[in-house]
Amino acid sequence: MSKISWRQVSALALAAFFVVGSLSNIFAPGSIYEEYLRWGYPPWFHFVTGSLELTTAVLLAQARTRLWGSALGCTVMLAALATVTLHGEYGHGVPPLIVATLSIIVGWIVWRKRLSSSA
Repeated sequence: MSKISWRQVSALALAAFFVVGSLSNIFAPGSIYEEYLRWGYPPWFHFVTGSLELTTAVLLAQARTRLWGSALGCTVMLAALATVTLHGEYGHGVPPLIVATLSIIVGWIVWRKRLSSSA
């Protein structure tokens, strides 16, 4: 039986979060759709966000593309944080801030591992 490290678990848990987020955005219920409109985004923009989140999940799930996934995930979450902050919805900024931080941590772990294996 193979051992799964906490590093892999953290990356896969983050990928799972992005899968859930992508499905929530792609199949946007009325409340999410209305939020995008209230924030000034075009009616189709939830598909863009959902697609980026799904891409993030796929990249995070594979060890060789995990660094790219963490970078994309962090970017998406920082954009979400900027959106809610600009609209004064500070309470909605906590989840994207946490997920952006976790994306940075996962990326840092992958980066360190690559540096140590190439040395």
